[in-house]
Amino acid sequence: MIRHIVIWKLTATDEAGIAESFGAIRGALEPLAGVIREIQTLSVSRNSAYADVNSDVVLIADYNSVDDLTAYQVHPEHQKAAAVVKQHVASRASIDFEI
Repeated sequence: MIRHIVIWKLTATDEAGIAESFGAIRGALEPLAGVIREIQTLSVSRNSAYADVNSDVVLIADYNSVDDLTAYQVHPEHQKAAAVVKQHVASRASIDFEI
């Protein structure tokens, strides 16, 4: 099993902007779990502490294999969701590891 974690710092810095961006990102990504069969689990959450040093949003998703993760990455519906995410993001970091 491969766990895929992505964290983003948003361009918005005020509470209303962060909330709006989080809603757009979550709304774009979470429905993919019902569309892309390779996704085993997928959740999007917002940071709850230390906003001055932490990232704002996290995606945690599980796949059976790296091949399944790759299929997700190139899937047209993921590409559409990624375009929504990019509209709100100042920086991105990710890691993929076996669990």
